[in-house]
Amino acid sequence: MGQLCGNLTGFTGRLMEAMSTENSTAPDGIEKADNCFLIEWTGYGPDGYEELTLNSVAAAKEKLAKYPVNWINVEACKDPLIFDQFRVAFNLHELAVEDCTTVHQRSKVEDYRSHLFIVTRMPLHMDSGETEQLGMFLGDRFVLCFQDEEGGDCLDTVRERIRKGYGDIRNHGSDYLCYAIIDAVVDAYFPVLNKLSERIDNLEDVILESDRKDISAEIHKMKREVLSLRRAVWPLRDAINTLVRDSHPFLSDTTRIYLRDCYDHIARIIDLVEMYRELTIDMMDIHLSMVNNRMNEIIKVLTVITTIFIPPTFIAGVYGMNFNPEVSKFNMPELNWFFGYFFALALMIFTSIAILALLRSKKWI
Repeated sequence: MGQLCGNLTGFTGRLMEAMSTENSTAPDGIEKADNCFLIEWTGYGPDGYEELTLNSVAAAKEKLAKYPVNWINVEACKDPLIFDQFRVAFNLHELAVEDCTTVHQRSKVEDYRSHLFIVTRMPLHMDSGETEQLGMFLGDRFVLCFQDEEGGDCLDTVRERIRKGYGDIRNHGSDYLCYAIIDAVVDAYFPVLNKLSERIDNLEDVILESDRKDISAEIHKMKREVLSLRRAVWPLRDAINTLVRDSHPFLSDTTRIYLRDCYDHIARIIDLVEMYRELTIDMMDIHLSMVNNRMNEIIKVLTVITTIFIPPTFIAGVYGMNFNPEVSKFNMPELNWFFGYFFALALMIFTSIAILALLRSKKWI
């Protein structure tokens, strides 16, 4: 009986251990860790690849020896203790880890000799200029990524290349994976800029054809989005230039050649962002000019009306003065004239027509 109880106890323990292993995944391949952050591990080499959802930093560390290249992607981690565990497990510099915990960092590259620390900003949505911080650690056999937000990103193309073996990504090291991630981030800006270009064209049509009162707010909103993209891509160009220019033990010369293509792409993106920035400024100038033109037209119409009615008003004022014609024959004799009323009306009409003809002859109306 004791032996049977012992066997049951051992079986129960093994069953609980199997249920809590790090490679247990939900039906859709995504599972949350206990403290509400996600660790996705992808290991690959020339002979194959493997994807798992892990539930601990130690499990991620153990996977490094299984494949030549290991991609560890951490999403929505806010716990400083978890970051400290990654620092100890992967021998990361404490200043780099601190930058990962502090969002809204500028894109940059820092060389700590034992690893490279790279900060980029990738677009969150195609319809806006919002960006998300992506911190990457490039080390021996691994690329460790920290994303601020949970959910979709622009790195699915890299995942598909690894899964289906497109190109030579499985035949290269972790530095090529780092390049592929940076390239995906850079290319993700092009759809955002294309969408922004369409919105700018539509807004230009609205400015020229409509007198909506909320156009200024829309222009300011678009201008803020362009400035947000500008703040994201300008430092990214300097960061990629640092990777291309400086040598590092974990960054091969072949990968640096590929990074030159990323640099060309980011240069094109910066040119587009600067062009859209100028367009938004021009749109505001055009809008203000249209508003001023409409105001001038209104003032012009009111001025013409006022100018036409000034002489009749003067004539009516003259004949409204309280002079007694019985005292003197010069005191407004028209008041006793049989056609005096018609004469005053005809004089008013004549002066109005004369002023209108004068304005038209000057081409002021």
